[in-house]
Formats: sequence, C-alpha cells, structure tokens
Amino acid sequence: MPPKDPATPISRRRLLNEASIGFGSLALNYLLAQEAHAQNAQNFRKRKELPSALSPKPTMFPAKANAVIFLFMHGGPSHVDTFDYKPMLATYNGKTTGNGRAVLASPYQFLRRGGSGLPIAEIFPELATCSDDMCLIHSIYSTTGNHTPACLEMNTGKILPGFASMGSWVTYGLGTQNQNLPAYVVLHDGMPSGGSLNWNNGYLPAVYQGNEFHSQGSPIRNLQPAWKPKVTQQRAILDMLADVNMDHLDSHTGDSDLEARIAAYELAFRMQMQAPKVVNVDLESKEIKNFYGLDRPETQNFGRKCLLARRLVQNGVRFVEIFHGGWDAHNNLGQEHRRRGVEIDKPIAALLKDLKQSGLLDTTLVVWAGEFGRTPAAQGNGRDHHAAAHTVWMAGGGVKGGIKVGQTDELGEQIASAKHPIRDIHATILQALGIDNHLLTFLHNGRLQRLTDTGGSVIPGVLA
Repeated sequence: MPPKDPATPISRRRLLNEASIGFGSLALNYLLAQEAHAQNAQNFRKRKELPSALSPKPTMFPAKANAVIFLFMHGGPSHVDTFDYKPMLATYNGKTTGNGRAVLASPYQFLRRGGSGLPIAEIFPELATCSDDMCLIHSIYSTTGNHTPACLEMNTGKILPGFASMGSWVTYGLGTQNQNLPAYVVLHDGMPSGGSLNWNNGYLPAVYQGNEFHSQGSPIRNLQPAWKPKVTQQRAILDMLADVNMDHLDSHTGDSDLEARIAAYELAFRMQMQAPKVVNVDLESKEIKNFYGLDRPETQNFGRKCLLARRLVQNGVRFVEIFHGGWDAHNNLGQEHRRRGVEIDKPIAALLKDLKQSGLLDTTLVVWAGEFGRTPAAQGNGRDHHAAAHTVWMAGGGVKGGIKVGQTDELGEQIASAKHPIRDIHATILQALGIDNHLLTFLHNGRLQRLTDTGGSVIPGVLA
C-alpha cells in the first residue's frame, strides 16, 4: 500500500479515529497529575499534623521563665575581681597564705549603683547599673580546676564527654515555641575548651543538639541553596527525599541521627522563609545597634551576639548560649580582665535593659557563669585556676533581683556558707523553667539519666 500523502486532506471522522489514543493519554496524564497533587497535599497535611519532637510541652508546674540566655565566659573569670568584692585582699596584699603563695589585691575598685548597692567591679560600669535585677550567687564550686572537664561540667553536668548539654535537656523537656527556628542556638567565635561537646545532645536524640550560628557574615551558613528552585520544586524534592529516608528508617528503627537529619531538612526548608529576617540584626534601628555597642570595634562582636540573642528569644527560641573567651588570666590580670570587661559590659547591660523595657526579662532567664574562679593568691601578676569557689549570677525569669546568695571567706578562697555544686545551678535553672530536675529523665543504658545526675537542689533564695 503506497504511503499517504501528508498534504492529502483527511476527514474529521478519520482524524478523531486516529487521534483517539492521544486524547486518552492526555486525559490519563491529567488524572495522574491531579492524583499526585492530592497525594502531595495529603502528605503535607500529615507532616504538619505529626507531632514534632520539638513541639511545645507543658511545664511540670507554673513557671515565670520560658527561655534562657546563657552567657558563658570560658577561661575562668576571677570572682574576686568581678562580682565577689573582697576588701581584705588589699589588707593582706603580698602576705603569704597557708599554701605558700602571696595574696594579690584586686587591681579594680568596686562600684555600688542602684538601690541594692551590690558591689560590682569597675570593669563593668554599665552592668553595675543593672544590679537591682541581678542575683549574685557566691557559693558555687566546681569538681575540677582543669578547663575542658570544668567547661563540660558547667554545660553538661559531667566532667567527662558524651553527656547531654543543659540546652539539650531544656529543649527535650519543653520543646520550643517556634517550629521555624532551631530550639537551641549557640553563638561563639572560636571553640571553647571541649569544643562542640559543650552543646552536644549526648545520649538524647540528635534533634536536641545545639545549632551553631555565626556573629559575622550570615549567621546561618548554607541556608539558601546555590540554585534558586521554586518553592514547589524544593517541596517535591524534600518529599521524595523524606520518602526514601523514611523507608530506610523503617529498617533502622531507633537511629536518632537519621531522624534528626530528616527533621533538619524540614526545619531548614521552614527556616528559609523566616530565619533570614530574624537573624538580620541590621534591621534594627541605629539607636538600638549603638545601644548594644555595634558602633565600637571593642564591643561590636559580642554586642551583635547579644542583640541576636534578644531577637531569637523574642521569636520563640528556647535556649541561646553565647560563648566569650579570653578569661584565663594567669598573667597581666589587671589588663586582661579589663579588656574582657570592656568587650562584654555594654552589650550585656543593653541586653538586660532591652529585655526589661520590652517585658521579655520577666520570662527570659539570663545566666552568667565561667567554668571556675581564680585564686586570691598571686601567680606572677595574675591568678591561678580555682575550683573551690566562684560566682554565678542570674537575672530575669523569676529571679530575685538586687541580692547576694551565699558567701565566701574574707579572701574569697573558700565558701563560708552552704556550698552548691554545679548541678544545683542546673536544678535552679530548670526550676525557673517549671521543670523538676528529679523528674526530667531519659532512659539510657538501663538507667534513668538526669542533667543533675543523682539529683540537684534548687539554691534557696534565688527564685521569687
């Protein structure tokens, strides 16, 4: 049969007859697309309806605080040169103590400002104006005077690695109020002793580990993809990836790292929409940025962290930890502590005042601590590590302001009142958040683990 001439006209009947299969294909494709769209919408609804490990959880009892900003001064700031005023150091300056070392007078005067009259070292002139909101706790001791295990103890309750950090425990116990941002954020420039073990999730599910943000450049690295997909394209890719990961998870139940990775993909997708605005401190007014010290090179770095911390808790982040180093003053203590004081004084005072004027200080617990204190005796023209006594202060979140709790002896060498280990600080923080430290547990290796191990005690007099 000779081939048909393509130019030869065909009848309508013949056209419909030969094209009928094509019409069916078009209809089938349309129906399949509609079904796929409906399935994707159903899957999305299911994802939205599934409870997240970080969904908000009720407190165990009524609490004033619902967020924490933890200011960690790693290196070991000297308590007797910052917040534990010891005038007898000047009286005994140069005299030898029982351990054979000579007493070293503080190189600083102490200021008394506000109605409380709490004495605060002159290296913190701005912070001294906030003394009516601060509770100075002078009765804290650490297990060790070595940096790494002491940092781990303050952050995880244990001197050994592998245990869950305080921020991980808090988010495990309470979840977070904003599902479009991480529950637990860490701000640092340069690793502290112990590195990321200070904000690790330990044996808790990996979803509770701290998320590192940066104070320079983009706080969240690699948040936006290198290519610019449409939201629908990205959603489809994540759905496919989630299906593959969920199938793999079915055969590897209990793999918390994989579960956390799946959750991280979803969180990153949501963060792309909200996080850029939240973390962009440049959206703040010039007055606010200058208030935090962003206009001065010596305060700019830490001031940016403090301002970012305020923006994060304002937007529902549960736990923010800021690390600040350089406090290991074995030599040149007068010069080195003054330099560190300048770096943090204005930013922390601005943080407290900003939180207070917005009403957020009532619900945000601010904690300042190092891993240990320093000796009243001299080590050259500095001081050595000292685990037997140091000072931690708290403000906001139900804390009694303008008071001192506990005391050290006349030289600040030993605690002269009831002694409190680090786990008591943790117990007090959990109490402020509405959590009983004895009841916040996680079964691991056949034992109910706690942040406070065998149990801590809430420090009397700190909370209202």
